[in-house]
Amino acid sequence: MTDQPAPEHVRPDGVSDATVEALGKFSAALDHVEHARGHLYAFHRLCGSAETTMEEATELVREAGHDDIADEMERVILGRNPLPGMWSFQMVEAYDDGFYAETKAVHQRALDELVEGKRHVYEAETKERLRTRGREGHEATPDDAYGDPDRPA
Repeated sequence: MTDQPAPEHVRPDGVSDATVEALGKFSAALDHVEHARGHLYAFHRLCGSAETTMEEATELVREAGHDDIADEMERVILGRNPLPGMWSFQMVEAYDDGFYAETKAVHQRALDELVEGKRHVYEAETKERLRTRGREGHEATPDDAYGDPDRPA
């Protein structure tokens, strides 16, 4: 227990405040990209559930004797692309393979080249600036809070 940040979060020698701040902002932007990705996956799941529920509704409308409306549901709604040429799984794939993958790659390159691949240096420094040493709940690392994870319970 050292009450110091873990080595993987310590700024390498010679790295400027401006670089750490810029990488912190880049990481924050990536957080938004990740959040958007989560919403896209939620959209994908909702589209799939809507399609399944619409199939059930179509069958019930038909069973209730409204073939003309059920026919229109099948013709106009079922199987329709939410966006031109794409079902939601294709949107997810396009996002993952394009914007998401490229953003992640450039972010990783920036970390590798500028701070020896260390993640969240800005955040770790902010934590160090704000936490109260020696106060419960303000420990530097989980090991400081819970002791050595390798020790027997």
